[in-house]
Amino acid sequence: MSETPPRRWLAVALLGVCAIGATGCLPSRVVIDLAPGDGRLVETVVLADAGAGGSGPKIALIDVTGLISHTPGGGLIAGRASAVDSLVARLAKAEQDPLVRAVVLRVNSPGGTVAASETVYHEVRRFRQATSKPVVVSMAEVAASGGYYLSLAADRIVAQPTTITGSIGVILQTVNFSQGMARLGIEARAVTSGPNKDLANPLTPAREGHYGILQGQVDEFYASFRALVLERRPALSPADAQWATDGRVMTGARAHEAGLVDELGGVRDAFASARRLAGVERARLVKYHAQGAEPRSPYSTTGPTVPPSAAGGTEINMIQLNLPEGLLPTAGFYYVWTPGIEGLPGR
Repeated sequence: MSETPPRRWLAVALLGVCAIGATGCLPSRVVIDLAPGDGRLVETVVLADAGAGGSGPKIALIDVTGLISHTPGGGLIAGRASAVDSLVARLAKAEQDPLVRAVVLRVNSPGGTVAASETVYHEVRRFRQATSKPVVVSMAEVAASGGYYLSLAADRIVAQPTTITGSIGVILQTVNFSQGMARLGIEARAVTSGPNKDLANPLTPAREGHYGILQGQVDEFYASFRALVLERRPALSPADAQWATDGRVMTGARAHEAGLVDELGGVRDAFASARRLAGVERARLVKYHAQGAEPRSPYSTTGPTVPPSAAGGTEINMIQLNLPEGLLPTAGFYYVWTPGIEGLPGR
């Protein structure tokens, strides 16, 4: 008997899911295991200096792409580890390899949650202190807010002149539907244990006292962010610090003039800077990725992948069908620049 083509199996599986959904019994997530895989990270050389030997020093190039969050990413048909998990796994691989002499973080992110941005910053600092391996950030299209917060962990920041960066600040987006509901004759009442339990409840009239509490938390997070900028960028003058930390975005060229970044250039320039900081004359630039997803150049994105299974500790190649609620981000405080981010609160 001839083997059924994989596409036919996929079609049958999807039809089965749709049939179950028609009964109203579809769960929030359906996982269809198509083929077993190996979740170990492997490496591919994407750039090398002339004369760099196959057993010589390496510089690890690690992508930090998209919203920085502890929440795993995904879509209708997808499944990815969180940005935090992906970065930490790759840093661990670079830490364990004695041939890796430095790391280049390729940051292409508008930021993320306050907690996740803080986590990745401290993970990079821990890596630097534990290994003494230099870390250089290469900013891509966007490295704003939480993306810049992460960049502060590096020994050197390289930005393209056209990179969008800055957005040093905090945002908590809220909405209120109470007036619209009242016009429809709908009233909502929350039963709470205290007067501040339903802070910024979107279904009841806004109370300025609640927003005062939330503003205090925003101010606290902002003060911490700004203090870190001043600590890690000592060349930033008081005059430039005043406008550069007011939440505005700016180009990489303007950030360089102000002292928020060290150098203008691309990933090749960051590679050269990392090599110099590591005291290496020639090196290979390597990227970590899942098997079967080999990068073709330094610009290939090899970010979060399907997380390892709990049972075997290995990655499974699968299709995940996630219902729409899986696409919505968690409400909360963000170090993020919001334009163009679908699904972010306030969009």
